[in-house]
Amino acid sequence: MDAKVIWKNRMSFDGTSDSGFTVPLGTTPEVGGDDDGFRPLELLAVGLAGCTAMDVVSILTKKRQELTSFEVRVHADRQDEHPKVFTHLTIEYVLSGNDLSHEAVERAVQLSAEKYCPAQAMFAKIVPIDLKITIQ
Repeated sequence: MDAKVIWKNRMSFDGTSDSGFTVPLGTTPEVGGDDDGFRPLELLAVGLAGCTAMDVVSILTKKRQELTSFEVRVHADRQDEHPKVFTHLTIEYVLSGNDLSHEAVERAVQLSAEKYCPAQAMFAKIVPIDLKITIQ
């Protein structure tokens, strides 16, 4: 996989990779930006959420679990001083559906965490991760 950012002006960039899609990156006016795009660390959290979300939906679909809504929320605690790295992650899976099996959901989350999601596997090597499941 290859990725790149292209500088537009000030602290504004467009990011792209092999898929060909473009995502805006920016920062706050306090550090010279125009508040016009994702912060790079936000994209790491969104990437983690998306990676595990796709796994869980795929697994639950194969298990014939009928979802009516699904979201993955990532909360990242960060170090106060630079480089302000992530110090702890909480991934919350919020689902609703028709006759969802709690056991099937737990197993899907576990398989994503332990086998399928490369983003989660990389983060797990460097920061503690808590998983939370909320079935509504």
